[in-house]
Amino acid sequence: MPRPTDIVLHSASRVLEVTFDNGERFRLPCEYLRVNSPSAEVQGHGPGQKVLVHGKRDVNITALDPTGHYGVLIHFDDGHASGIFGWDMLHAMGRNYETSWAAYLAELESKGLSR
Repeated sequence: MPRPTDIVLHSASRVLEVTFDNGERFRLPCEYLRVNSPSAEVQGHGPGQKVLVHGKRDVNITALDPTGHYGVLIHFDDGHASGIFGWDMLHAMGRNYETSWAAYLAELESKGLSR
């Protein structure tokens, strides 16, 4: 699994840029990270329990805390700061961004919710 070589928070544009040692670079919006947090609050405690998080269009990141050699704890300005984003998860989120984001927007629309 690729490991990150650089992580840059672009606060003004609310984007976390992650570069991996295989040369891949992903620009992950803070909102995308927040609504897909690996925390139990978002993912639930078992299959099929994921919560559809909405209303996070303007969320930003206030801090990044490295956690061991395997990930980072992201602190969001809405107070959410649980769930460790593993390097493998961030890499997968980058690779699958277009598909995942489109599915998220479609689910919001189907439930009459907004970003």
